[in-house]
Amino acid sequence: MTVLAAVDLGASSGRVMAARVDGDRIRLAEAARFPNRAVPVHGRLHWDVLGLWSGILDGLRAVGEAVAVGVDSWAVDYGLLDADGRLMGNPVCYRDARNAPARDRLLAALDPADLFARTGIQHQPFNTVFQLAAEDPAALDRADRLLLIPDLIGYWLSGASACEATNASTTGLVDQGTGTWGHEWCSAAGFRADLLGAITPTGTVLGPVLPEVAAATGLGPSTAYIATASHDTAAAVAAVPYEGDRAAYISCGTWSLVGVERNAPITSPEALAAGFTNERSADGAIRFLRNVAGLWLLSESVDTWRRQGLDVDLGDLLAGAGRCERLRSVVDPDDVRFADPGDMPGRVRAYCAETGQPVPETPAAVAACVLDSLALAHRRALDDLEALTGEAVETVHIVGGGANNALLCQLTADATGRTVLAGPDEATALGNALVQAQALGLIAAGPDARRAAARASARPRRFEPRGPQDPWVRAAARLPSAAVA
Repeated sequence: MTVLAAVDLGASSGRVMAARVDGDRIRLAEAARFPNRAVPVHGRLHWDVLGLWSGILDGLRAVGEAVAVGVDSWAVDYGLLDADGRLMGNPVCYRDARNAPARDRLLAALDPADLFARTGIQHQPFNTVFQLAAEDPAALDRADRLLLIPDLIGYWLSGASACEATNASTTGLVDQGTGTWGHEWCSAAGFRADLLGAITPTGTVLGPVLPEVAAATGLGPSTAYIATASHDTAAAVAAVPYEGDRAAYISCGTWSLVGVERNAPITSPEALAAGFTNERSADGAIRFLRNVAGLWLLSESVDTWRRQGLDVDLGDLLAGAGRCERLRSVVDPDDVRFADPGDMPGRVRAYCAETGQPVPETPAAVAACVLDSLALAHRRALDDLEALTGEAVETVHIVGGGANNALLCQLTADATGRTVLAGPDEATALGNALVQAQALGLIAAGPDARRAAARASARPRRFEPRGPQDPWVRAAARLPSAAVA
């Protein structure tokens, strides 16, 4: 069987997967997993990108020979390189506090409605355009080029400087009409447009890995580096095993990305007000979606309890949450108080107290509150999605790590009144590998062939809605809702 190496970098961990192409299916095996963490230094939150690089080399060494390698990661963050191609400093994490003030300053100088109409990207403070508006001007003057995180890793692997299309689309700097960089936005943000390289089509074979990489990892000297769908959500959506029309996806991990794929963006004022965004799919279509805070609230809660000395087992925690009274207390996961690292259980309790709800005291009660609230957020996003597209959603595919959370999958089915199909849980790595396989002609071209390969590679678990909708309707009324006409 042909082996591909899929490097998948998330906000809390990275891994290298060996993807074995077996006819029309792909079998994944984890070769290595390593932590990823944002490190505070002198008031800035940085990524330990060299730690990631070390983990990637170890993982590729564990894979051994592979015909190709591709990299996906979270979006928007970047590294600045000097004229000699050297990284000028550790990339700043998208959760850094510098971004929100810069966003507000830039939007005061631009027309927010026009910016959304032309880029299709929601005005999130972590967007690359706002991060660059917050960047040190001296660093921008010294820089020779900017590379988004997966492209930076690809540059270190192959020497090829690229800006892959799915990730480029998340920056808030690409004109949806032309598919090119908007130079006027670069100027407004205070940096030279020539820092951005040409946008590289998804699935482009960029050449062999560097000789020193081949020597350090055991990869063959002819191993190809492929610009796969380098935005992790685009990779995950590339592996959604759709079984029919009228289906939406939730790529569920640190974030829950709730959306559908369309042929054209929706950039109406209603879409802007409702918090939806338009990003590129692997095939050039549009992923119309809303970012929901996702399992970040639960993972930060677990980290907090462990820092406090509690011995928290995730399986036991979810079992306890499943036994709790449903919808006793709910929070809005997208409230700004939940955005930053820290004492998440304390923030959940404070929100409940401020809104006159019972305060969850035990870890299981906090977890129940978080998961009920995420299911309600999924419901809200899907209902708004139907209103904005004018198309009914009957089936919801949950992919990514959240597909392993049976309680959340069942609660999402219950809250939305829709069938949930959960899996693949390794959707990001699978989509990464599927795009590579198509680039090499190992799988037939086109989205239909890729979906068929995704279905052959992973069988989703089915969750049907249980119980009446009335309790969820009443609980939803406790939370704010986006204004959708």
